[in-house]
Amino acid sequence: MNDTSKKEPAPPRPATTVLLLRPSKRDDTSSPLEVFMVVRHHQIDSFSGALVFPGGKLEDADGDKRLRARSGGPDKISDDELKFRIAGVREAFEECGILLARKRGQKALIAAADLKPIEDRWRARLAKDEASILDLVEAEDLELATELMTPFAHWITPTFVPKRFDTWFFLAEAPADQVGLHDGSESTDSVWIGAQQAIDEATAGRRTLVHATQKNLELLAEGGTVAGALAQAAGRKVVTVQPWVETRDGKRYLHIPPDAGYRNLVREMPAQPGAVPQTGR
Repeated sequence: MNDTSKKEPAPPRPATTVLLLRPSKRDDTSSPLEVFMVVRHHQIDSFSGALVFPGGKLEDADGDKRLRARSGGPDKISDDELKFRIAGVREAFEECGILLARKRGQKALIAAADLKPIEDRWRARLAKDEASILDLVEAEDLELATELMTPFAHWITPTFVPKRFDTWFFLAEAPADQVGLHDGSESTDSVWIGAQQAIDEATAGRRTLVHATQKNLELLAEGGTVAGALAQAAGRKVVTVQPWVETRDGKRYLHIPPDAGYRNLVREMPAQPGAVPQTGR
């Protein structure tokens, strides 16, 4: 039996999440991957205290048509997808100080030494909505490395949740010499961590993971290495996941589609009233 509600569901807000990857041994690309994650501030209502991937809501400027000329691989990316990728570049920079961009006309991504003054000038302004990603790229003459972002997953928050998101997840290898660090505002801690390690620590009660984060960590762990995860994602069709609830024998179960590539498709929901596994990033 499907649970239904008479109340009209809230419309999901477009959002992007970025899984920044690196080898666990910096000089060994065949070593197991690590992913950058942040701990959400306890005073923020969405995923408070949870270990999540960097990300956030799209801004109008992310879809500015002038950004297409300053994006990598634009001929292979639709307008709709490009704005999600651009939002991912912006959010990664705001939340962890990693900028997936290059000086226009160059192939290499910005090195840490060149990034520092850019970060000093722009990171806080972007986070406070005092400037847009377009302002940044035009002033610094940058090209966003949107072609290096690989679509990984697409989740829409269930209709019974009050605050809903329509979130695209992307994989990207972090520049080797850029150092990720949480912003101290939306997030209070950060860590490079193995996908399975994050799951194990949550199982042991040392971390908090929302439902979508755990499922995407499980999928990420199957890739093994950075190259393996990117190749696996590039070869997999992204199927939209909008979890739904079914009730059996007095218990409620959260389901995800069987063709989305995940294992363990059903999860029993907490018994206490109002408690639901959150789905977001």
